[in-house]
Amino acid sequence: MKTPAMLKRMRLAEDSLARIAEAVRNAEAKTSGEIALALIAESGDYSFWELFFSVTAGALAFALLLPFSPAIAALLDRAFWTAPVWQLPAFFGVTGFGIVAILFMAANVPALDRIVVPARVRSATVRHRAFRHFAESGVYATAGHSGVLVFVSYLEREVRVVADTGISGKISADLWKLIADELATGIKGGGSEAAFIRAAERCGELLAQYFPAEAEGENPNELRDGLTVLEADEW
Repeated sequence: MKTPAMLKRMRLAEDSLARIAEAVRNAEAKTSGEIALALIAESGDYSFWELFFSVTAGALAFALLLPFSPAIAALLDRAFWTAPVWQLPAFFGVTGFGIVAILFMAANVPALDRIVVPARVRSATVRHRAFRHFAESGVYATAGHSGVLVFVSYLEREVRVVADTGISGKISADLWKLIADELATGIKGGGSEAAFIRAAERCGELLAQYFPAEAEGENPNELRDGLTVLEADEW
């Protein structure tokens, strides 16, 4: 899925991103912690599974057509008067290839991708991509290791919260899961902007309990505010 299509489906325009950024700034004003929000259309390349599904379906279609070989040969004879011997295997080859090609293209539709790709594969891919962004964006390197990343992968319908070591020892993972679940529910309901804003507010409230705001001038803004929209990797 392309990023513009994802943003359109989620109804996230430039003014929406600006309001989310403002919500992050307001949330961080209450805490010395840092909040990072990230969104990506899809976390990985699932071409192997799409091709596996397509080839399997093509092989199944070949097996189902095989018993009808005499009838197909007779149909070809009537269509072309006298069909050369190569036309029957050519029919099976073209039909099988066509099924594989059509299903491979269809498998790129997000709804079908979520059926074709095993859930464990999708979950592991999102987890790896979230940790990668956690490292690449510098969330892991904040002062006091008090950064938290809220990572949303649209195609896989997953929200991951990755908290740095300074946070994980004080705040239960169950509390972050509640925020992730609430965000996922909001996006599913069509209120993506409000859901991201609420997630930022909830993160700020939670962090403020354990990482209160420091004196003015002693609490630098270490990470980019707002929602970072990531482009899917080119494979």
